[in-house]
Amino acid sequence: MQESLYRTENYWVSSFNYLPEVREQLDLPARVQFHDATLRDGEQTPGLVFRAAEKVKIATLLDEAGVDRIEVAMPAVSDEDVRAAKDISALGLKARVFVFARGMKSDIDLAVECGVNGIILELPVGEPRLVYQFPNWKEQDVIDKAMACAKYAKDKGLEVVLFPMDCTRARHELFYRVIEQVGTLPEVDGVALVDTTGSLTPHATAFLTKKLKTITGKRIEIHTHSDFGLGVGSAVAAVAAGAEVVHASVGGIGERTGNTPLEEAAVTLKTLYGVESGIVFGKLGPLADAVMDISGFRLAQNKPVIGEGAFTRESGMGVDMVKKQPLVLFGLHPKFVGRTPKYVLGKKSGMASVSMKLEDLGMPPVNEEQQAAILKAVKEKGISKKGLLTDDEFGEIVAKVTTGDR
Repeated sequence: MQESLYRTENYWVSSFNYLPEVREQLDLPARVQFHDATLRDGEQTPGLVFRAAEKVKIATLLDEAGVDRIEVAMPAVSDEDVRAAKDISALGLKARVFVFARGMKSDIDLAVECGVNGIILELPVGEPRLVYQFPNWKEQDVIDKAMACAKYAKDKGLEVVLFPMDCTRARHELFYRVIEQVGTLPEVDGVALVDTTGSLTPHATAFLTKKLKTITGKRIEIHTHSDFGLGVGSAVAAVAAGAEVVHASVGGIGERTGNTPLEEAAVTLKTLYGVESGIVFGKLGPLADAVMDISGFRLAQNKPVIGEGAFTRESGMGVDMVKKQPLVLFGLHPKFVGRTPKYVLGKKSGMASVSMKLEDLGMPPVNEEQQAAILKAVKEKGISKKGLLTDDEFGEIVAKVTTGDR
């Protein structure tokens, strides 16, 4: 296969993505970094708890998968989180280790105690937060606390990412003041555009990304949620506008509707936009399996990239391509993300499905009349049970047809 930007052995996507007329509208970085927040924001999924040893295991897998930064905990939550942060910091991972810190010197001191590389420095900026959640905070308090904490953290040797919580619902004047007065400080290494409720459109995300970059000249990071189904779209829009870091979690786990899914954002940016990262794509499937096993969280069957149904085919038309050339059916080759393509038997199966299953189960070939009878029985079984057939059920059908016991 002759490879191109849109067609390789691993994927075959739309060539229209790479038209010069399309690309000239974008301000893509040469490389994007991934800041994985599975162990902090992901753990905020109601009822989900990662023990310290489990966080260590997941952090190791994230490092092997090539993420650039791992947000391992909010140490102020519990002693268990402090222990996890310390243990992960001691591993000597390639990824830089971060923790989440409120605008309090005590949180920063905990970060230093944990031995991490940096902090995500959170200050409330959204109007609903300041009106109802923090009514005693004046707008100048936000700016003063942010400035003081950024300087304090930098003096302690920490990398600082300014994280203005819920800033996409902030009063515009306050948001811009925070960015102009705090985001431009030499002590601030990166500025995050934080869409806490996922309510910023991709177009507005691109606009604000450009504006923050212009104001600060700093590395812009994007933190989105999926409340309106726009998590990945907005993250990608930010990168297309010049953002260099994407905050994400494995499988998109997180409170409410979750965070930007790591695997979806990484694959989209690589295949549809040609943006490089450190992600080892073949490890994404196994990584997701491990996180789901540990967390007890279950992915939707139709979850893009890593869901059980992402590379599964029931429809008979073209089913042989599952084995011969998966890229006929799928934009991604399953092996690219550590998955295996498969076909299943049910109401929508065809003659080729029967032939393939007979071969896979080591059963002798049948004649055309028997194959048609088997297919008819397979469809009837799929309809009656409103689902897919097991190998045992298929075997029983074959036995009845081939022995004449119908």
